[in-house]
Amino acid sequence: MPVPKRKTSKSKRDKRRTHQKHTAPNLTTCPQCGSPRLPHHTCPSCGTYKGRTVIETEEG
Repeated sequence: MPVPKRKTSKSKRDKRRTHQKHTAPNLTTCPQCGSPRLPHHTCPSCGTYKGRTVIETEEG
């Protein structure tokens, strides 16, 4: 079974990990109720999408 010949330096290790970061989701505000929601998704609080009611909710 292959084993590394030399220790991987901190610089080499960190350069490999530069693209493994997590980003927060981009949130937009709902034009109907103003709550945050994902773009191109139905608003979870009022149930509207593009000005139309898509899901009947208790609030909307």
